[in-house]
Amino acid sequence: MQYFRRALKYFLQICILFVLIIGALMLSGMVSKDVAVAFQKGWTSVGYIAVAFLVMSAAYPYFGYGKRKIRANGEPADYRKVILEAMDTRGYRLVSEKDGEMRFCLKSPLARLFRLYEDIITITPVLGGFEAEGLIRDMTRVVASIDYKINHDDN
Repeated sequence: MQYFRRALKYFLQICILFVLIIGALMLSGMVSKDVAVAFQKGWTSVGYIAVAFLVMSAAYPYFGYGKRKIRANGEPADYRKVILEAMDTRGYRLVSEKDGEMRFCLKSPLARLFRLYEDIITITPVLGGFEAEGLIRDMTRVVASIDYKINHDDN
């Protein structure tokens, strides 16, 4: 269900963006206000574009979300402060913590809106360190920051 919800959100976001861009072009006079003139095949082209957006938005949750491993030796509780500092530096705040699993979301309401409130990053203790799960484009920076603080910083 979560996959479908994400795909629907991205479909709506892409469609709204498309309508805003085409609308601005039509209002500025750069493109004809008649859909039959603005698009080569008229409304049929709009249908093709909608199908293309549907395919892209259906694939995005599969490729856009994932898991990453963070190496760490020792007890997970020993790294709680380091993880909180790293997440705070990256603009995240702790939302909940249960059984060692920490869930973070962005601090900025505007940044959360631009990510359609799909900004949750979950960090779970696993054998050999931690596993981070969330939006890959955000998680890459977060995991690198936590990994640096745990394994390379002289704390």
